[in-house]
This record gives sequence, structure tokens and C-alpha cells, in this order.
Amino acid sequence: MSNAANKKRFHTMSEINQFFSNTNTVKNISDSETQQVFNYLDPIMAFARTTYKSIYVIDYMAKGFEYVSDNPLFLCGHSAQEVKQMGYAFYFKNVVPEDLDLLLKINTIGFNFYESAALDERKRHTISYDFRLKSQDGKSILINQKLTPIFLTNDGKIWKAICIISLSTEKKPGNIKIYKKGDNKIFTYDLEGDFWKTSDKIVLTEREKEILQYSIRGYTINEIAKAIFISPDTVKFHRKKLFDKLEVSNISEAIMCATNNRLI
Repeated sequence: MSNAANKKRFHTMSEINQFFSNTNTVKNISDSETQQVFNYLDPIMAFARTTYKSIYVIDYMAKGFEYVSDNPLFLCGHSAQEVKQMGYAFYFKNVVPEDLDLLLKINTIGFNFYESAALDERKRHTISYDFRLKSQDGKSILINQKLTPIFLTNDGKIWKAICIISLSTEKKPGNIKIYKKGDNKIFTYDLEGDFWKTSDKIVLTEREKEILQYSIRGYTINEIAKAIFISPDTVKFHRKKLFDKLEVSNISEAIMCATNNRLI
């Protein structure tokens, strides 16, 4: 390999290492920790076959991707195997340049948040955020990524994590949130003020959930009204309240937002 190639490789690895925080350095895995992972990818691959969402698994000790699904949303025209081989170099090639700094910021604040959580609660947290990928037509698409730990080391470091990608319902990148299973609070990161703030999770009424569920099945407003014995105007009223609550402008966005945030 030429000196120029060596320098390029070194530069790329140096950039990639920025995604791996010193607070989450995984160096050695014990036999007991290894026992956790026996055949664990089988159910993940089965799930990937049943969803349009893209799925991949990060191995923080290997500093790369252990699994990448064939779902095309995340692949940017590459095969799943190509993306797996690229690992974090994929981001430098396919993320809109302005969003790379955002991803590095998320990486830092995310690991700092996890370090502040009790060891027995770390696996209950999921971080969600939006960033742009370059599309094949030269434009970009805004995607939402949710990352949650699968396996921790004995000292609480994230060893492996699963990432689930879908189209974002937001208008711009960022929107950094952390959810804790069983907790009614959402932690939202204020990028301008550089701090976390908490808010209550959105709670839908039973009527709003009902209207969403019928909408997912393709029912029109008149058909929903007939099915649940209310007037079309009442359906419109509840839909308007739903759109305001979710901060969306149409039923397709409402369905996606509610699904992504596990509100139904």
C-alpha cells in the first residue's frame, strides 16, 4: 500500500474513532458476557423480514456493524454487505456533511447520558434523532434513527446496540430525545442551550387511537364515522386535535409519528 493510501486510511480511522466515546470503551469481553449473544441475531433477522424499516447492529468493541438488513432505506444504493463492510465510513460517505457534526454531538451527549444512568436501568433507554442521508437522485432524505442497547458489559458499557431507521416526520435534523421504558418522561436535548430538558410523553385518548387504527386500515372519514357511530364532523374534530397534539399536518404523518413513538 502506498504512503498516500496509508495516510488516507489513518485519516479515515481517526475520523471514525470520533464516534466511539472514551466513556464507552469496550476492550475485553468475558466468557460470561459472551454467553449473552448466542444466536441473538436470528430474531433480529426475522424481524427485519417483516418490516420496511432498516435495521442494523453496532458492535462497540469491534467499532463496526455486526448486522445490516437488506431494507433499502438506509443503504443509499449499496448492498447490505457493502454497508456492513464500510462500517462507520458509511456515514462519512453518505450523511449530508452538515449533519456529521450533529451525529458526533449526539454520540457525545448520548454516552454521557447513559453514563449518568444507573447500571440496572441503562438497557431501558432508547435515544431517537433525525439526520439526512444523501439519496441516489442527488437530493437528501430525513430519516429517524432509534438506538437502544442490546448487551452491556459487566461494568455497564454498551457492547452491542440495535438501530432502527424509518422516515422522519420532522422538518429538520436534530430532534434528539431519550425515552425510558416504564417512565412517562421524555428527555429532549436543546441544541441551542446545550442541555437536556424533560417533558411528559404524549398521551392519546382512546378515541384518537381508534381513529388512527381505522386510518391505518385505509378507512375514509365517512367510513370511520359509520364504524364507530359518530358523525363525520366529530371524526374531523378528533383528527384536528390529534394533528395538533402530534404537530403534524395530515393523517399519513400522524400514523407515522404515532407508530414511530409507540403511541398506539
